[in-house]
Amino acid sequence: MYIAQEESFGPVMVISKFKNGDVEGVLRRANATEYGLASGVFTKDINKALYISEKLEAGTVFINTYNKTDVAAPFGGFKLSGFGKDLGK
Repeated sequence: MYIAQEESFGPVMVISKFKNGDVEGVLRRANATEYGLASGVFTKDINKALYISEKLEAGTVFINTYNKTDVAAPFGGFKLSGFGKDLGK
């Protein structure tokens, strides 16, 4: 879907279904975009959340929350969202 692949400045949230246990498929879909500013993982399984957060191609990965950050923390994205990132292009 267009909304799942473009870098929309929201508030926009894309929620999509996936087969139970298909973590690798979810990662492929999440990373199949030209952008990578931020993402969020919602789960009861902290090990799964940490695994997914390491594999996501996003500058910030929120776990069980969204947009809660310290404005003084380094921030930036990956891919086309990486301009202006610390040590980025």
